[in-house]
Amino acid sequence: MDSARPERLGVAIVGLGGAVATTAVAGIEMLKAGSNRKDGLPLADVSVPGLSDYRDIVFGGWDLNANDLGLAAEEHGVLSKGDLQDGAAALKEMKPWAAVGSEKFCKNVVGKNLNKAKNHREAVEMIADDLRRFKEESGVDRVVVLNLASTERWPDLTKDTLNTAEAFERGLDSDDEAIGPAMLYAYAAIANGTGYANFTPSVAADVPALMALAETHNVPIAGKDGKTGQTMMKTVIAPALKARSLHVDGWFSTNILGNRDGLALTDPNSLQSKLNTKGGVLDEILGYPVEDHLVDIRYYRPRGDDKEAWDNVDVTGFMGQKMQIKINFLCKDSILAAPLAIEIARVVGLASKRGDGGAQEQLSHFFKAPMVKPGHQVEHAFHRQEAMLMDWLANG
Repeated sequence: MDSARPERLGVAIVGLGGAVATTAVAGIEMLKAGSNRKDGLPLADVSVPGLSDYRDIVFGGWDLNANDLGLAAEEHGVLSKGDLQDGAAALKEMKPWAAVGSEKFCKNVVGKNLNKAKNHREAVEMIADDLRRFKEESGVDRVVVLNLASTERWPDLTKDTLNTAEAFERGLDSDDEAIGPAMLYAYAAIANGTGYANFTPSVAADVPALMALAETHNVPIAGKDGKTGQTMMKTVIAPALKARSLHVDGWFSTNILGNRDGLALTDPNSLQSKLNTKGGVLDEILGYPVEDHLVDIRYYRPRGDDKEAWDNVDVTGFMGQKMQIKINFLCKDSILAAPLAIEIARVVGLASKRGDGGAQEQLSHFFKAPMVKPGHQVEHAFHRQEAMLMDWLANG
């Protein structure tokens, strides 16, 4: 590749037809069409050698729904008709590839655009073929895989299959039911030298088997569960409360949302995966257990992608005086998530270019349950995470 030429980055998305993915693609296509609006993109004003420009990103990917992205975006209702007729018109020409799916892992999200693989091993080979074809046909210099699919149920992490790379290989050959679709995509990417990031709560590259594989192949991996609204606010506010020695007696959080992600969470098993990534943030920031930390997430169809997050925080201050903080965040879920997904893909691409493999701790800034290298401590405080990211970008 000509070192003077900007690197073109291919982003292969699992769940390409979803609300977050179609919003991300639309935003990039609007920039390519001449828009200069970069609101919400955290790294828009950061200049780093080797970091792909937004206009040099090319998208492809898989989805269980075969609709073109224009039609999918209309159904999600995040984008206006004007957006889809103007800068984002290119979505109508984009269709997802056949996807790997499993009702055992994601009960409430089904579709007919299914990968025809007969077993796990064939599935990962077909995913790898898709990635090779995408790179060749798009002419990009590098590809990363980004998981934006619906939340899967939590697997049994004690299974031997998930704990060593050798056992995982045997599990692929035996079609082990411990291995879910998210893990198949992660394995296919890592085994073929392609960077991988997981924006969902699903268990994927964070199992010990795949973390070890990523270290062996020196492939960057990142995740998991994008930190967009309520948890972002927690990681901003909790450090401030700690700094002021205001003791958190309880923190009640509730969410209502009506998009496809919300529908997936009506399955109790998928919901538990989401709760697992949200629950430990406060205790780790504050340094003590918040006994009454309650999190409630509800699917409420009329709200669509317009999510509402409401928090009540009970604190104790000087001389034992009780106080409360109320937070009401009415947000567009995909409008918050899409730019973060774009930035994650750009940073994983840069990590790959730099030869920086394994868990990308600098991306903790964007995740509820950040992946770190074995033996390293997870950092949840927002301001420290931002400093980690900026330091890595500046110094490699």
